[in-house]
Amino acid sequence: MTATATTATAVDPVRTPRRAEIAPIPLSRVVRVELRKMFDTRSGFWLIASIGITGLLATIATVAFAPDDVLTYYTFAKAIGFPITVILPMVALLSITSEWSQRSGLTTFTYVSSRERVVGAKTLSAVIVAIASMLFAFAAGAVGNVVGSAIAGVPTVWDLSLGHALTIVLGNLVSLSIGTVLGMVLRSSAGGLVMYFVLVLLVPNLSALLAASQEWYHDLQPWVDLPYAQTFLFDGMHTGAEWAHVLTGVTLWLVLPGMYGLRRVMRSEVK
Repeated sequence: MTATATTATAVDPVRTPRRAEIAPIPLSRVVRVELRKMFDTRSGFWLIASIGITGLLATIATVAFAPDDVLTYYTFAKAIGFPITVILPMVALLSITSEWSQRSGLTTFTYVSSRERVVGAKTLSAVIVAIASMLFAFAAGAVGNVVGSAIAGVPTVWDLSLGHALTIVLGNLVSLSIGTVLGMVLRSSAGGLVMYFVLVLLVPNLSALLAASQEWYHDLQPWVDLPYAQTFLFDGMHTGAEWAHVLTGVTLWLVLPGMYGLRRVMRSEVK
């Protein structure tokens, strides 16, 4: 009996069960989670809701105060799009910095170990919000144009071409990218918001003052001042030089800092 049992044990080695392979979380699910996280908090909900609120206020103000000769579709779209251009970068910035400001990074990066996928999902969710906001702006502008021209008794003017609309969308995506880059570089909601308003409010005024007082900077400004070059996108691109100015500004302000910020996100300690 003993010899037989020993022989059987030697012939049939103990087989360890193979570990079951777990499929990674699909990117679409991560994007849905990031979208839901944008609306979960009161501040996030009201920040995104303010896009619709300010759009409606801008429409009413345009109808009430704009001269009759400028009541066109582009006027309404521009009035509604201005607050969206200001708010969208803050939405992207707060989405990127939430893992560090709300101390949820350990949970997030445990479920999704690839930080590149998390950053990509946050960026995609911000782009979805941006596109939805711009569709709302175009729709509200169309309604405002019809109602405003009817109230003023002037012909309804549709002066916004498809190409011009696409450059406006591109300009808003550039603004959105500013918030994304600041979020990756600073990884702090408070610091990112302060730096954002410095870049949006202070730096363009200083750049314009320098261009007006210094001849050497006057010709250099379109190449290094992204907010200045970005106005070409909102006003409509007309020349190849304007495209070159935009590409140079995007490279200096977004691509290079974005690469540095992504490197910091990959290497930063999560607590």
